[in-house]
Amino acid sequence: MICKTLGVSLVLALLAGSAIAQQPQMQPAAAPMAPMSIDRAKILSAPNVFGVFATFKLRPEWNRLTANERRDAASEAQSVIEKHKNTVLVDTYLTRGIKASSDFFLRIHAYDLINTQNFLLDFRATTLGRNADEVDALVGMTKALNYITKEQSMDLNKALSAATYEGEPPHFAIVIPIKKNAQWWNKTSGDRLKEMETHTQPTLPYLVNVKRKLYHSTGLDDADFITYFETNDLGAFNNLALSLQEVPENLYHTRWGSPTLLGSIQTPADLFAALVR
Repeated sequence: MICKTLGVSLVLALLAGSAIAQQPQMQPAAAPMAPMSIDRAKILSAPNVFGVFATFKLRPEWNRLTANERRDAASEAQSVIEKHKNTVLVDTYLTRGIKASSDFFLRIHAYDLINTQNFLLDFRATTLGRNADEVDALVGMTKALNYITKEQSMDLNKALSAATYEGEPPHFAIVIPIKKNAQWWNKTSGDRLKEMETHTQPTLPYLVNVKRKLYHSTGLDDADFITYFETNDLGAFNNLALSLQEVPENLYHTRWGSPTLLGSIQTPADLFAALVR
């Protein structure tokens, strides 16, 4: 009887072992993937992307911190940019030494404006952010070409595409907000196209020295457009700006600048190192 019981037990044990053997083996948990950075080339060329320009002036309290405290604060601010790199693209610019009204500004691109707000909330919560006043902010978004398109202005569109930037990477950035009057917006689209063709033609010779990007702000900010430029040749940019002042389309501006931002293009590490001095 005991042998029979042992035999049954052995069979049950073997069956149990067989069942266990047939179960899939547990795989080790995969390591969490690191957050992917936003594709710079893609976000800078896509329409319907939000662009925010946030300008800051450091308070006197910043210089009362010790050198070590300022260095720690700079590292903290840089870590916030790293933390949000999968939702926003942040470019950094130094205005200290060029503009008395500010020390630096940030250009932030995001597919969703809430991501920019979340980044800036974290940035303002850092030691550096708490020791800086946000003296200005501009909000716009990118859109496809409205006027100088292949369909509406084929030859000028072709000339624009051919006038590419040449030379070393640009070192300076200029930001100019623009506001149009009601007379401009009450023109027909055909009349605005003619004005923009007249606007574009004299700028072509300067586009080998100056990069440009346009943001639309109507309804999002007090401006209608934010114009962004990069260059190594500020003399060429000055001549470009003069050419834009001399076209009839300039008569429809109620705001050109105010503020005009001018700063050197910096990596975040270089910007914060300069602010620590």
